[in-house]
Amino acid sequence: MKLPRVGITMGDPAGVGPEVVMKALADPRAYEGARPLVIGDAKRLEKAGRIVGARAKVARIAAPAEAKYTPGMVDCIDLDLVADDLPFGKTSAAAGEASYRYVERAVKLTLAGELDAVCTAPISKEAINAAGHKYPGHTEMLAEMTGTKEVSLTLFSPKLRVIHVTAHMGLLEAIARIDTALVSRTIARGRDLLKRAGIAQPRIGVCGINPHAGEGGLFGRGEEETKIAPAVAQARALGWKVDGPLPADSLFYLAARGDYDLVVAMYHDQGHGPVKALGLEHGVNITAGLPIVRTSVDHGTAFDIAGTGKADQQSMLEAIRQAALLSRS
Repeated sequence: MKLPRVGITMGDPAGVGPEVVMKALADPRAYEGARPLVIGDAKRLEKAGRIVGARAKVARIAAPAEAKYTPGMVDCIDLDLVADDLPFGKTSAAAGEASYRYVERAVKLTLAGELDAVCTAPISKEAINAAGHKYPGHTEMLAEMTGTKEVSLTLFSPKLRVIHVTAHMGLLEAIARIDTALVSRTIARGRDLLKRAGIAQPRIGVCGINPHAGEGGLFGRGEEETKIAPAVAQARALGWKVDGPLPADSLFYLAARGDYDLVVAMYHDQGHGPVKALGLEHGVNITAGLPIVRTSVDHGTAFDIAGTGKADQQSMLEAIRQAALLSRS
């Protein structure tokens, strides 16, 4: 059986994306479970390769069918969008436009069956918006590109897996947006993703919104009782292993020690904080609910170190591995 073809988007060309891509694909482990290729700019990859001291060379191709998938040779669908003198570490509309086009091409190739999964290097939200693409992040962009009404931002790390009911919005808006139906759909998307990842009977813990999950109505305005508890009851009625609403601080501790396979977080920072506190190196961002497999590194463009060769490639290696694993299932 042939290994899954994973299309890696180069990310913002002014960020660390080109460097982590070249570092990751210079590592033979990237090819052990996948056939990776890059959608980006060959000249930028070559420059990044020189910065990080990667021995791998870049092969310009026009389509996945031309790729050789050979360690030591990075296959790149070369869109040739980036000027040679584009500086590292600075936000620009030109870089935002390029990063958008890389994702657009990767999605089209995957929907057409020429790729099996998409793995994205980080983009700058400010840059893509400056280029006229009004999205708060990859998640919403991918949903629109694939015609998907609703998706969930999910984080996998060695000790925690977290799916978010809401993501890129203000806290007041998030609390207003949360309702029983949305929590139920998020639980279902998370359970389906874990089953695809090989966990037959996922154990899921659901966070409350307020401190101590509302403390029986003492904190908040009854959100746990009216919005979250009914969704948990619906899931349990289906025979699923779901508990909650639980105090978030206790739940993340229990999940990190292995009592739960997945935590359902109510808003962005509730879920991101614990995962990132445990370390970004091996974290992976997965978009649950898309008709395609999409994974990503769990870090940003890191403009402060872009162009220095200091960026760590471990999250990219894990994102490639997870993309291949999920696409096989």
